[in-house]
This record gives sequence, C-alpha cells and structure tokens, in this order.
Amino acid sequence: MSPILTNIAIVIISYAGMEFVAWFTHKYIMHGLLWVFHKDHHKKESKGFFEHNDFFFLIFAVPGIAGLFFGMQQGYNFLFWIGLGITLYGFSYFFVHDIFIHQRFKFLRNTDNFYFKAIRRAHKVHHKHLGKYDGECFGMLWVPRKYFEKARTNQPS
Repeated sequence: MSPILTNIAIVIISYAGMEFVAWFTHKYIMHGLLWVFHKDHHKKESKGFFEHNDFFFLIFAVPGIAGLFFGMQQGYNFLFWIGLGITLYGFSYFFVHDIFIHQRFKFLRNTDNFYFKAIRRAHKVHHKHLGKYDGECFGMLWVPRKYFEKARTNQPS
C-alpha cells in the first residue's frame, strides 16, 4: 500500500476507534469514577456557558495534540496521523454534540436528515436519565438502529 493510502487508513481507523473510546469513557468513566464532572451536563438548570463536563474536552484533546506534535517531530510518522484522526473526531464530536444537539451556538436547529434526527433522538433518550445509573445510548456518531428506524418514519422516541 502506498504511504498516502496508509496514512489515510491510519486517520480513518483512529477516527473510528475514537467512537469506541468515547462510548467507553462516557459509559464507564463519565457515568462512573468522574461523575462529579459530568453530572451537571444531565441537569436541566444552566449556570452559564461552560459546564464542569467541558473538562473532558481537555482529556480528549491531549492525546490528539500529543500525537500531532510528536508525529511532526519525527517526520510526520504514524503518531501524526493517529493524532489527526483523534483531532478530527474531536471536531466532529464538538459539532454534533455541542452545536447540533445541545445548541450551544444557535444554528442548525432544524433538519430533515434522518441520520441527524436519529442521533438527536438517541441523545435525548440518554438525557432522560438524570442520574449516574440506568443510562443508555452512550455513543455519539453510532447509535442503535431503532433510532434510525424511528427517525426515518417520524415515530416518537
């Protein structure tokens, strides 16, 4: 395989792997050991633009930045491409979660795209649980099939 295709494959695999990392971290870390930082994200009241939950941005950004930095230092090796995949996932997560779903910036409010409707529905179901336990739908870009089917036929969640 050519170096360009190898690098593209590394980025895609890293990006896709981050969905599993995000799901695992959300389910077992955010709703577990570090619930203290995530619980304000499940509360209805808003005390400002930032939440304690935003702390997780730093946790996820560090490996991406480190991969980009150290990969550049070593001639754009595989670490750079892994860091790029992680960083691109971070941008996607911010766009989907903070802008589209939670409307932290007031645009992209309405969509007829069934994929985006499915993601929004699954996240809404996740937020029905205000506590640490009994949650569901911990992923971000990959959600259970039933939400796609409901979104496609406009069924209630």
